[in-house]
Amino acid sequence: MKKFLSLLILGLIVTNLFAQEQPKSTNFSEEKNVLKVNALSLLIGTGSIFYERKLNDMFSAQMGAAYLSYTFGDTKFTGLILTPEVKLYVKKNAIDGFYLAPYLRYQRFGLTVENEGMPNDEATYSNFGGGLSIGRQWIFNSGFTLDFFFGGHYGSGKVSGNDSSGEDFETDRFEGFRPRVGLALGFAF
Repeated sequence: MKKFLSLLILGLIVTNLFAQEQPKSTNFSEEKNVLKVNALSLLIGTGSIFYERKLNDMFSAQMGAAYLSYTFGDTKFTGLILTPEVKLYVKKNAIDGFYLAPYLRYQRFGLTVENEGMPNDEATYSNFGGGLSIGRQWIFNSGFTLDFFFGGHYGSGKVSGNDSSGEDFETDRFEGFRPRVGLALGFAF
């Protein structure tokens, strides 16, 4: 919980710093595409990139792809995360404004537990889930984009491979309800 609150506060500080630049003078963004990187995901060893496409004045579609390489406890996770989502911009100002975003998430990781003097335990972990994010995206005159979001996520997964029971692998961080928070920086075009 402390990490979540720290990330939320950091996001608000950065948002206020960038809010000094004046947003576009028109009410609607002329751009239709945004490419951005989630700066907060780097804190947990994840490279995360998003592509967002404006569909109409109210909706956009976004695809997120991430690569995770991180060790939790004794278990090393390495693999891919895909997050498709639809964003509903409540003031009909897609892709520049407040939004609600239901999303799905698929995660597939290779798992390794190193055993001294013995072969490593290895397996594959697949997780599927979804959730809802609330956020605000700004597109500035320069095309610079700032997207701050938070919400909740629920996921459930399965371990398969050498140890089919999955007891040797610490997958708890990906199971059940988890917070989702991000601060994405990018460029609209």
